Amino acid sequence: MTVEALYKLLDREIPSSLSCEWDNDGLMCSSCLSREVERVLCTLDVTEDAVEYAIENGFDLIISHHPLIFTPLSSVAPHEAVARKIMRLLEAQISVFSFHTRADAHDNGVNARLARMLGLKNVRKFGPEGEEMGRIGEIAPMELSEFCALTKKALGSPVVLASGNLIVNKVAVLGGNGKDFVTSAIEAGADTYLSGRISYEKTLSAKEVGINLVEAGHFYTEHHITGFFADLLGWLTPEAYTEIYCSNTIEVF
Repeated sequence: MTVEALYKLLDREIPSSLSCEWDNDGLMCSSCLSREVERVLCTLDVTEDAVEYAIENGFDLIISHHPLIFTPLSSVAPHEAVARKIMRLLEAQISVFSFHTRADAHDNGVNARLARMLGLKNVRKFGPEGEEMGRIGEIAPMELSEFCALTKKALGSPVVLASGNLIVNKVAVLGGNGKDFVTSAIEAGADTYLSGRISYEKTLSAKEVGINLVEAGHFYTEHHITGFFADLLGWLTPEAYTEIYCSNTIEVF
């Protein structure tokens, strides 16, 4: 299957209609849309290490969650990090697709999967109007410390930070950077809101605003989406080799 044909199939399965207006995702770069796709690397981030791994191992395509190009480039030259990666990719004839907020909102995407990983029941969407990417559901009542232990085990997070004093029962989740969804989680009736990062100021005020706020790490709340990409590829192009790459470069000491 060609790069162009595969993108059209993925764009149908993960439609851009689910993307937020401010987002920039989809086809990020390609020097040859007619190139046959035989090897695909799925990753959360298109880091320089991921790019070099793809080049060294003969991949034709990288599929990421976080966009390779998110803000306009000021220049295309080796001194600019994103441009440097694009230049390397184009030279190696490796294409990049990024599926960001559309994969957050998808029924089998980041937040739907996150809710399942935590065992939430009666799950529904939540979020500001036009950005209903999050999920909210119910869990057997437990102490906040128990919920944090459950989260660490389910997501593989090395550290979970939390603030609040409520019994956990109705949980809202949003992978990645979720600081802008705290109010929406409260309005949806959550007693607990889990995200990758929420911010010091908002987490500090959890008790004051009447909710438990839990941070489990940006990478750990979203990396599992690579499994969704790999599964989808296995269905759309079973003849292609697919591999998941761990793009995390943040260490806990």
